[in-house]
Amino acid sequence: MNTEMESVPEGTENQSSPAKPAAPVRAKKGFVRRWLGRLFFLAMFLVFSFFLFIWHANYAATRAGHGVLFDKIEDVPKQRVGLVFGCSSKLGKRENLYFKYRIEAASDLYHAGKVDTLLVSGDNRDKYYNEPVTMRKALVAAGVPFDAIVCDYAGLRTLDSVVRAKKVFDLDEVTLVSQKFQNERAAYLAKAHGLKVYGYNARKVDGYAGRKTEDREVLARVKMWLDIHVTKKQPRFLGDKEPIAEVE
Repeated sequence: MNTEMESVPEGTENQSSPAKPAAPVRAKKGFVRRWLGRLFFLAMFLVFSFFLFIWHANYAATRAGHGVLFDKIEDVPKQRVGLVFGCSSKLGKRENLYFKYRIEAASDLYHAGKVDTLLVSGDNRDKYYNEPVTMRKALVAAGVPFDAIVCDYAGLRTLDSVVRAKKVFDLDEVTLVSQKFQNERAAYLAKAHGLKVYGYNARKVDGYAGRKTEDREVLARVKMWLDIHVTKKQPRFLGDKEPIAEVE
């Protein structure tokens, strides 16, 4: 029995039909690339904004201290009250140089006749830890009269000390006494709350302790800015006014 075979053109036996372009796959890859690119630029923008904000907060404190903080005692304008910021007198069993230098600065300020009264403001968390009393004892030992020292027992933070100086101790102007980094931050807080300030910078602490404190100060200034412009932070404790009498 004879069967007729369909004729197939020579050379086409193994050819398949042309492949269609994978358009959906290419479109999907293009979509993913576009979104990855956008996410990358968004991440870079957020990182840049974060560091720019940190810089702005730190620069704001530095600018607040410009022209009102002094390293030489003869340059400090005469004010009625000096606000001394507290800290622990000891670091473990070692002397805290921040405390020592602040007491020296406050004592020198008083003896130079630049202030009549020293307002020592610090933490009094319990009967075994009392920064204002410790500062007062050290100042008396340095020759400052007991009656020329006023204690603020609720200066838990720099902000608390500054705002209480105005709202509790009824001061419109004050001379800040601490290391320069804290005086700058305090000047920013004080100006934001309507206080006129000058400042006398205590001696800087060098070495590892100084570098560690300066590193922490970067974020402390971020919180300073947020406390003023975002959270509107107020002192934990206020209470009745305790005006500081003028010295005749």
